[in-house]
Amino acid sequence: MDPSELKYLEDEDTPTMKVIKGTTTGFVAGTIWGTIVATWHDVPRVERRVALPGLIRTLKMMGNYGVTFAAIGGVYIGVEQLLQNCRMKRDFVNGAVGGFVAGASVLGYKGRTISSALSAGAALAITSSFIDAGHQTTRIDVGKEYYPYTTQKRSNVNN
Repeated sequence: MDPSELKYLEDEDTPTMKVIKGTTTGFVAGTIWGTIVATWHDVPRVERRVALPGLIRTLKMMGNYGVTFAAIGGVYIGVEQLLQNCRMKRDFVNGAVGGFVAGASVLGYKGRTISSALSAGAALAITSSFIDAGHQTTRIDVGKEYYPYTTQKRSNVNN
């Protein structure tokens, strides 16, 4: 492995913390998406024994989408980190395998067919490969190291 790539493996976040962050981000994004989807559907009619049927249905949809997105995010990041640590490489293969496993396991379980599992896994794997192969990242390495302290000595001269 190239020594310049080792610094990416030595992030401040452990793989477990990355999985927790991916799961949490997926849950928040899924909850927001569930809210949007719930507003597109018609509000159910009011029933005698059910108070606030629209609110209850909206909360159920928010929870359903939140849990699904959280599972996809957690499985994707977990498999990607596992492969990165086992292979000692940071390339698009890690993300592609993570996307396939996340799509096939989570979305395949919800679809309940092998064909839906394979197509969902392939779709997430291809999407992840395109993003990783195109180097679409939020971080740009300019080669500059930032320290939480200054490395220059201060003068003792008082103004």
